[in-house]
Amino acid sequence: MRQTADAAQRASLVRLVALDVDGTLTDGRLFIGPAGEAMKAFSVRDGFGLTLLRQAGVKLAIITARQSAIVQVRASELHFDEVRQGVKDKAAALREICESFGLASRQAAYVGDDWPDLRPMALAGLAASVADAPEAVRERAHWVSRAPAGRGAVREFAEFVLQSQQRLDAALARYAGDAT
Repeated sequence: MRQTADAAQRASLVRLVALDVDGTLTDGRLFIGPAGEAMKAFSVRDGFGLTLLRQAGVKLAIITARQSAIVQVRASELHFDEVRQGVKDKAAALREICESFGLASRQAAYVGDDWPDLRPMALAGLAASVADAPEAVRERAHWVSRAPAGRGAVREFAEFVLQSQQRLDAALARYAGDAT
């Protein structure tokens, strides 16, 4: 994992996590059959990390350039607050989502993996990326995972945010039976 000196302070302010899908929540591969997109693989651990964020009161959003019924199904399973598909201007979408929740952009994190994610990453208070993103993206992120996309990177990010907000121990205690 790589992070800037102020990444934890930025993460402490996060009230919204917006994510790209392909190459962030998935490994970036698309399985396309004769009828169109057939499959994407999502990590259950990434999904649980997002559940932990939601349980901590953090809003969740997807901002993706592609259209996919598969993404809508996964977003519904995880109770995302906002799903924007077919987006041409991801920074404008992030700005609109922040406004709709009454949040400043510094209260938003954006997790992306490629050049189309650079503008929303620059807008967000916390810019995050995945270990296997291109160098130009990783070097512009405040935080970069150790794990590759679709293989635990988002879970790692979720735990980083919760730790920065001093909420990770309480979340773990709920599941470990240590809650009082």
